[in-house]
Amino acid sequence: MFDRQKKGERAVLVLPHSRGEGDTVRRAEEFTELVRSAGAEVLGSVAARVEDPNPRFYIGTGKADEVAEMVQALDADLVLVDHTLSPVQERNLEKHLKTRVVDRAGLILDIFAQRARSHEGKLEVELAQLKHVATRLVRGWTHLDAQRGGAIGNRGPGETQLETDRRLLAERVKMLTKRLEKVQVQRGQQRRARLRNTVPRVALVGYTNAGKSTLFNALTTGDVFAANLLFATLDPTVRRLDDLSCGPAVIADTVGFIRDLPHDLVAAFRATLAEARDADLLLHVSDAADEEREYLRKVVDGVLEEIDAGDVPQLRVMNKIDLAGAEPRIDRDDEGRPVAVWLSAATGQGLDLLRQALGELLGGERVRSELRLPLTAGRLHARLKAAGAIASENVDEDGWHLHIDAPRSVIAPLSGGSPAEAELLRGVLGDRRDEA
Repeated sequence: MFDRQKKGERAVLVLPHSRGEGDTVRRAEEFTELVRSAGAEVLGSVAARVEDPNPRFYIGTGKADEVAEMVQALDADLVLVDHTLSPVQERNLEKHLKTRVVDRAGLILDIFAQRARSHEGKLEVELAQLKHVATRLVRGWTHLDAQRGGAIGNRGPGETQLETDRRLLAERVKMLTKRLEKVQVQRGQQRRARLRNTVPRVALVGYTNAGKSTLFNALTTGDVFAANLLFATLDPTVRRLDDLSCGPAVIADTVGFIRDLPHDLVAAFRATLAEARDADLLLHVSDAADEEREYLRKVVDGVLEEIDAGDVPQLRVMNKIDLAGAEPRIDRDDEGRPVAVWLSAATGQGLDLLRQALGELLGGERVRSELRLPLTAGRLHARLKAAGAIASENVDEDGWHLHIDAPRSVIAPLSGGSPAEAELLRGVLGDRRDEA
């Protein structure tokens, strides 16, 4: 039996494809980038046409022999397959190739294990890994903790001996699920607080490596990790976005999407994806220099549908115009509403146009009015202030004298509080001295 403990970073790639699959070269390049993002050295690759998957190896026996010869010739210690394998296929390939085999889902899980930084993100990764491992348990493997760290496919939980693994995994999954539920309740409370504050919510979505985190940092002067790597950002990061004509908003950076993203990962990363589902507006970031950008847009839209975010309004952001040779501009629909902004997050070109478009889409008509609040209306005063609706104010023994300047969409929800608060705001909302 080959040694599963061997550190595996020298990889041979297996690239299955079928007739009518699309751009196989682009897919192969993307998988290679995934492998490099995981930290492996690519020694070689074998393309395999698969129309009717082999139940034993997924690829044909002839291709399996070809891979085995390459593994031996190049002294590789890891084979990575660009497809999801059944547990039986994975084990059969390992026995035939006499080296470790990791499929596409296992590779993406490994990258997630390296990149997760928040407590919640680490819990979600481990839970997804345990569920993946639970289907791949075989007799004679070492204990759960023996495989922690190290090579691709082995980061995270690893495997247990067959006699105890199911009980240990079930207990760990149960414990992680409870801890995640507690963390998610806390996140839900934070999101509800933002809803109460009526601050518009924006979420960045897009195919991985489209430049979302670079754009996030450019808009917020944030410090989110941004690099030319697939899945550079995993954990949701939320910042306040100022300098918009509609008043302040909050913006969230989310995990990048990818074709054939394993469904277990979509289900596991509820936290970062919830920011997209609960947003008022999605900024769908695309690489303007990418010839496949329309196909990749459909991939992202498919994942958004899967997480019930397909109906959230979108503004396309065509990023990297410095590489595409395009000029900054706003594209509008027949009614004059912004539908796309062309910019470069790296150089700053067009960022002012994006802020303009955000102000238009999030703001609507503005309310400008004077408002007197008694000192007993401290709760309403706090909500108006949190919403960024107060342009200036004075306070005396009778209460606050406020100058309100904010979008009607920000003010109107505040009138849904107590009857007394609704009465105080009625005069403000009835004053339509709006922006021309």
